[in-house]
Amino acid sequence: MPAMLGPYGMSREASGTAWQPDSSPVLATMFHAGDWMGMAQGNATLVHSDQGGPRGDQQNFVESMAMVMANRPIGDHGRLGLRGMLSLDPLMGRRGYPLLFAVGETADGVNKLVDRQHPHDLFMELAVSYSHDLGDGRAAFLYAGLPGEPALGPPTFMHRLSGLDNPEAPLGHHWFDSTHITWGVMTAGFSTRTWKIEASAFKGREPDEKRWDIETPRLDSWSVRAFWNPTANLSLQASTGFLKSPEQLHPDENEQRTTASATWNKPLGPGANWATTVAWSRKDLQPGPVLNAWLAESLIRWNDRHTVYARAERNDQGELFREDNPLHHDIFTVNKVSLGYQLEVPVTRDVRLAFGGLASAYAYPRALKPFYGDDGLKSFMVYTRVNFGNRSLR
Repeated sequence: MPAMLGPYGMSREASGTAWQPDSSPVLATMFHAGDWMGMAQGNATLVHSDQGGPRGDQQNFVESMAMVMANRPIGDHGRLGLRGMLSLDPLMGRRGYPLLFAVGETADGVNKLVDRQHPHDLFMELAVSYSHDLGDGRAAFLYAGLPGEPALGPPTFMHRLSGLDNPEAPLGHHWFDSTHITWGVMTAGFSTRTWKIEASAFKGREPDEKRWDIETPRLDSWSVRAFWNPTANLSLQASTGFLKSPEQLHPDENEQRTTASATWNKPLGPGANWATTVAWSRKDLQPGPVLNAWLAESLIRWNDRHTVYARAERNDQGELFREDNPLHHDIFTVNKVSLGYQLEVPVTRDVRLAFGGLASAYAYPRALKPFYGDDGLKSFMVYTRVNFGNRSLR
């Protein structure tokens, strides 16, 4: 299946218009219909989350995602692409699921979600693209989505191979990839065999608490991003963007976001692969403080069944307390390390069951201990997942 946005292998394309290493495995089921070539993948994960400490909580919930992509040639040098991604996450409720130190968005339009991860919208991506082959490995492309993903940050955590099997969102989600569901985005770009430059106009406001609807598009923000894939196993990214009024509860606050990331992938033989991502992001709130986030995650898979994954994060976290608390405006540096294991069992050629679990430990300033308890191991998740899509690694 050819790539949608340029004359290179489809394994290079990740979420939205983002790149990943060319050696990355393709985890999907392929199909053909006339001139159309497509791929489909999806999963549903039943999770039990136990977040410890005074501000922790327990909950059973299901997170899910289904994606279909298709493209076809247009004339001698053009290619039309369609992408659709849906989620039934709204069924878990507007408050999402418990996740210590996670902040962002709102469940009711009045109060910010704190120590909880918000659910995704029903419509995660409905996008169309056109690319034109300019010869000699060069291409120009246009991408438009309602919703879609602008050219800002590394590939979204749900699509990064290094974090693909981890059932919990990173604490830095709102530093790196909160724009992956954007209600209105247009991107134009130019690529060669090894590098790409692209720019987006998009809606800066994050999705509201009404997770089932389609929101009004607006192009009031911008971003630019560059990718460089110097080898088949490495993809480097740098980007910056201006987000107008991203937070519903702080409409007078804008944000300049800058990110850099490196993704490395190494095939280890049949049914085996090693993927790693290291990323940094800086949020310059206007008006407000400057917040930094660091992330490193890695995943090793072998025998096409066993997976071990880990994630380490360091975030300058604000808004952990509501406005009536004296610590509301304070910024705290929070460290988190997670380690997980997953066993996958084939059911059919395209359906697999997975069983896994992970545990997380934290370190944070002394001022937070009366509210979160002592440092150390504080949370875990156990889960079972149904995957649709051919999981065999190339």
